[in-house]
Amino acid sequence: MIQIEGVSRTFAGRRGGEPVEALRDLSLTVATDETVAVVGASGCGKTTLLELICGLQRPDAGTVHSPPAALMPQRDLLLPWLSALDNAGLALRVAGFARQRARDQVQPWFERFGLSGFEQARPYELSGGMRQRVAFLRTLLAGKPVLALDEPFAALDAITRAEMQGWLSRALAEEQRTVVLVTHDVEEAVLLGDRVVVLSPRPGHVIADLRVASPRPRTRTDPSVVSLRAAALDALGVAV
Repeated sequence: MIQIEGVSRTFAGRRGGEPVEALRDLSLTVATDETVAVVGASGCGKTTLLELICGLQRPDAGTVHSPPAALMPQRDLLLPWLSALDNAGLALRVAGFARQRARDQVQPWFERFGLSGFEQARPYELSGGMRQRVAFLRTLLAGKPVLALDEPFAALDAITRAEMQGWLSRALAEEQRTVVLVTHDVEEAVLLGDRVVVLSPRPGHVIADLRVASPRPRTRTDPSVVSLRAAALDALGVAV
């Protein structure tokens, strides 16, 4: 379980400017194997929240208790000189696996992730969706009980993004983890999350916590999806 209680985080202003208060008195609990999607306006502290969960930052006030977490950042950050197979196995290499042992561990996942036949492709030879699958596989193979996903599909076109949302839903059903997903896309949050947590404008704090009752996979036309999307947008102050 992830437990965040009364967390605040402020950053020094650039070039002597005013300090930037990213989060203020934020509390949030995420149950084991639950997927929580976090939405909010740009600059409301969503990425800061993920980095606190991953231990990459420390709060100025409050407490963060989380099992070990692996972060998938917005950009895939694949290394251009490595093959798709070696990029996916990078976390294993960092953990001390020999190259061939890491490749042997990764290989079976490529078919499951729709990447079979592209093991030796360099990142520039992969589509945007394939690159994100490799990046997600690298995050998954880090072996952490918590996955922190920061706008994983933000750079993709609308059609590819929709395909990847369905793919991620199926992948998480097969390989269950505790997931905190940050997204600007409210519909994506409702499609993928067990809960949708809405943050206020900066400094971010929780202003709505919506449970998604319908089972996955969900469709965009599902009445419960439409209703929850409207509720999240209303919490954000966006006219539907």
